[in-house]
Amino acid sequence: MAFKFEELRIWQKSVQLTTIIDEVADGFPKKEIYSLSNQIRRAADSVSLNIAEGSTGQTNPEFRRFFGYGFKIWH
Repeated sequence: MAFKFEELRIWQKSVQLTTIIDEVADGFPKKEIYSLSNQIRRAADSVSLNIAEGSTGQTNPEFRRFFGYGFKIWH
């Protein structure tokens, strides 16, 4: 049985974002491995992880409200 967040396109896109960021970061200069590269990888990972965390143990209305918080930040 899939988790409910796995059916969301936004979660699927966030996983794709992580893959893209990893590919981009692999092209960074070696001196950036432990600074910029690491930081953007962690930021990309946090998107899908936050979506997953927000979906656990919540009712559907609470889940929608959780996403509303993120939407307000970006708009």
